[in-house]
Amino acid sequence: MSNITNDEVDVVIVGLGWAGSIMAIELAKEGLKVRALERGPDRPPEDFAYPKPADQYAYAIKNKVFATPRDAALTVRYNDSETALPTRKWGAFAPGTGVGGSGLHWTGVLIRPTTTDLKLKTYADHAYKRGSLDPDMRIKDFPFSWEEIEPFYDKFDKICGLSGTTGNLKGVIQPGGDPFEGPRSSPYPLPALHDTYNSSLFAATAKKMGYHPFPNPSANVSQAWTNPYGAQLAPCNYCGYCSKYPCLNYSKASPQTTILDVVKRMPNFSYRANANVIRVDLHADKKTAKGVTYIDENKNEVFQPAKIVILSSFQFANVRLMMLSGIGQIYNPLTETGTIGRNYAFLSNGDATLFFKDKHFNPFATAGATGEMFNDISPGNFEDGIKLGFIGGAKIHSSQATGAPIGTSLPKGTPGWGKGWKEGMVDWYGRSMKIGITTTCQSYRGHHLDLDPNYKDPWGQPLLRMTFDWRQNELKLQRYLRDIVLGIAKELGPDSISENFLALDSHWDITKYVSTHNVGGAIMGDSPRDSALNRYLQSWDVHNVFVPGGNAFPQNFQANPTATIGAITLFAAEAIKNQYLKNPGPLVQV
Repeated sequence: MSNITNDEVDVVIVGLGWAGSIMAIELAKEGLKVRALERGPDRPPEDFAYPKPADQYAYAIKNKVFATPRDAALTVRYNDSETALPTRKWGAFAPGTGVGGSGLHWTGVLIRPTTTDLKLKTYADHAYKRGSLDPDMRIKDFPFSWEEIEPFYDKFDKICGLSGTTGNLKGVIQPGGDPFEGPRSSPYPLPALHDTYNSSLFAATAKKMGYHPFPNPSANVSQAWTNPYGAQLAPCNYCGYCSKYPCLNYSKASPQTTILDVVKRMPNFSYRANANVIRVDLHADKKTAKGVTYIDENKNEVFQPAKIVILSSFQFANVRLMMLSGIGQIYNPLTETGTIGRNYAFLSNGDATLFFKDKHFNPFATAGATGEMFNDISPGNFEDGIKLGFIGGAKIHSSQATGAPIGTSLPKGTPGWGKGWKEGMVDWYGRSMKIGITTTCQSYRGHHLDLDPNYKDPWGQPLLRMTFDWRQNELKLQRYLRDIVLGIAKELGPDSISENFLALDSHWDITKYVSTHNVGGAIMGDSPRDSALNRYLQSWDVHNVFVPGGNAFPQNFQANPTATIGAITLFAAEAIKNQYLKNPGPLVQV
């Protein structure tokens, strides 16, 4: 192992997923010398695109394009009195690794939060009586207005070729879309994907019951699309291999299909795969960074000098790297001092599976984001939460998963293997549909991230430690949503229903997959007292370090996070180009 120093660059980017790829192309277009460092391997499209097979066992079971717990483990506990234990196998969430990051294997649902979601603290203070919510709740507003951020949602929609039905165009409600969405400056770039049978049944029933269903906003494109960078996507062929898979058909928006093939051709951009960044190196005054240090594939320690550092890895990795580098003070839940690690939040899901002897759903013909949903049960759109003492909501949806055999839903009591399982597959394959929820999750004083004192990674650095469990607010929300889902399910008249919702005494279960929508830990805000980053994702403490990603969310809304990660990254890139480069220093004065 030897020490190496690379040539200096204007910008070093740590993590080449969605946020890193956006920063790379936006700053390289400005003429800056940009170098990206990715912990995992390179993943060029020829490694997985047609005619390569969609191997369910490799991708969906063995997590072929995910980080391994050995490389990205963290420790977990329910509260501060417990000793945290390390993750040995991914369960509730599964971070990606390699070029493209989680943007390579995501499902492709690209939905914006509502205007209320972005100003949740303001809404809560107005709608709820003081003391009616958990006193440990620490919800906050995002530090920008809808009018400021919407153009960047619009730009990211066009980068991805978003397919869907517009619900609110410049303040005018449009038929067939989401009437609760914030005003769009332009329509969806492409029309919605075709409905599957299950989503058509769900939408018709939900509409009859007074809800407002609309097609899932999809980054699996419905038609051929050329984005603003000149990248081309092919129309989705409904193969169904989306979630946990790279797209075989160049039809799902990902860093590879929308950005990387373009930026790789630029002479001022370069990247290194298998480059595990272990710290951000600071100048003696601790107010600016001078670059980063990484371990290369030959186990050499390499220093990469840079004028600007972008931390754009997965949420956990960004927070941990700030802690290991001494950027900001680690949060203490007892004193509520420090900002790095606070406001960690996850989300919950739940569903009802409906079995029909007389219906066949052809589950092999689908896409990751086919389906219908409604947003009627989100903050500000319904009043029952105020009466029942909880805040939050969910998108309620029916989406058809791939028809691959492993994991196919079968009625309760069906054996998990052998003759009985085969008979169950013959009788019930393609004869079920699901109605699911994806919920909000609030942040709390005691939910946080810090460094574990007992467990270390292969390089001798402490693992990240998560302290998290369900609170009554989220469990009350689950029970409320269960009644809505079962009401729709019964209206559809299935032969049987199996349900999967949290009970009021549930603890968070790390062993069962929920989603990889982890947020918080290095949040954006208006003050360095209770946030790690300003509105431009710039560290309050080290002004040439910017940290785009889900880490910046102060709590989790019911919308999938990718649209907002894309928008806030574009917002930050614009500020770097138009403000920071002209006058390096804090972009928001305290």
